[in-house]
Amino acid sequence: MLNKKSVDDINVKGKKVLVRCDFNVPLIDGKITDENRLVAALPTIKKLIADGGKVILCSHLGKPKGQPVPELSLAPVAVRLSELLGQEVKFAADPEVVGPNAKAAVAEMKDGDVILLENTRYRAEETKNEDAFSKDLASLCDVFVNDAFGTAHRAHCSNVGVTKYVDTAVVGYLMQKEIDFLGNAVNNPERPFVAILGGAKVSSKISVIENLLEKVDTLIIGGGMAYTFAKAQGGTVGKSLLEEDYCQYALDMIEKAKAKGVKLLLPVDNVVGDDFSNDANTQVVKAGEIPEGWEGLDIGPETAKIFSDAVKDAKTVVWNGPMGCFEMPKFAAGTKAVAEAPGDSYTAYERVSTITGLSTPAGWTVHEWLWRDDYDAISDRSTDIDSLYTEGMAIAKKVIKKYNIKYIFFGTREKDKYGEDSKDYIKELGKVIYENDESFIVKVN
Repeated sequence: MLNKKSVDDINVKGKKVLVRCDFNVPLIDGKITDENRLVAALPTIKKLIADGGKVILCSHLGKPKGQPVPELSLAPVAVRLSELLGQEVKFAADPEVVGPNAKAAVAEMKDGDVILLENTRYRAEETKNEDAFSKDLASLCDVFVNDAFGTAHRAHCSNVGVTKYVDTAVVGYLMQKEIDFLGNAVNNPERPFVAILGGAKVSSKISVIENLLEKVDTLIIGGGMAYTFAKAQGGTVGKSLLEEDYCQYALDMIEKAKAKGVKLLLPVDNVVGDDFSNDANTQVVKAGEIPEGWEGLDIGPETAKIFSDAVKDAKTVVWNGPMGCFEMPKFAAGTKAVAEAPGDSYTAYERVSTITGLSTPAGWTVHEWLWRDDYDAISDRSTDIDSLYTEGMAIAKKVIKKYNIKYIFFGTREKDKYGEDSKDYIKELGKVIYENDESFIVKVN
């Protein structure tokens, strides 16, 4: 696994263990609407508890931009984690993250106890990887565990800076799984090997682009970073995201791709808006011909077809970053088209679900994105599960048909609400395509 030590390689008995998790979950009115990331973190947390560690969890949530934002507090996560683990997860409510509450809670910890720190991005130093906050985090622990693969490409205090001040740093099970996959996928891929890069900035992907150009058959570049490539080639980009300092770098990468025989695919058209809003006026324009006052917010339909065709033929796909501003439905079509390119949603899930930790649309994993789209017409998944369980198979099938439901997710929340017996009932509705100790997914017949 690329020579990384894991939680299986250390003894944490009686030691304070800081675990960087990815609890960047969607919240509506303080309620978690999708807990997949919490469930994914449980194996590592349970391992450390069982081994007698004093487990200190930390994560970011959203973009509070270096100041306390009550709506982005991790307090609801502590509540739900307590339910999932079957023991209290004490929440340290410090606006400075490592404050008097956190320090007191850590000092009182017994072996097997768990606490959760406040949102790491409440500290302005976090995203700048400044020493002060890194030292604060390190002061709480003897061991550091990174189990947040989705943020591993960012040099922040809570995943990079802290390691300078801790003697023992290892990866958790989720991180290990992703590293193992990427090691195989990148170093010994089935070909054709296609990499998809999106997101906002070229500068944050420099090493990724250079390394992938040594490995892949096709490199697809979308998202905000594509406008720097368009500008570098003499195009106009309006008020789109742009890093002018990296235009020459973009040209160098185009030349490197040619020299390596790598097919480099850039957008040929864009969906643009006159405002950064889902209510913006929109039009489709050729790439590099974005008018003043307009900004690129998604790849266009012709680009989506070109990118999708490349993905359809791939045997290995690595994806990092969305094709557009996926958070706004009006500008999600490009990302959705590429995600579903291998076929229907299940086929796409089957083909690329092994890259679950990669940063895909708005931090969602590929299969989370596909599931969410399948449930767009349903405001509350558990309400649908309730219909399935209480109103019988006939009504369940009508609900499935009405909303074109392809998958049903059943996790600990559903089990707690509807009972253990309901698991068998749900499984009768289709084929179980994924199952672990905490949850399962049924592909509807």
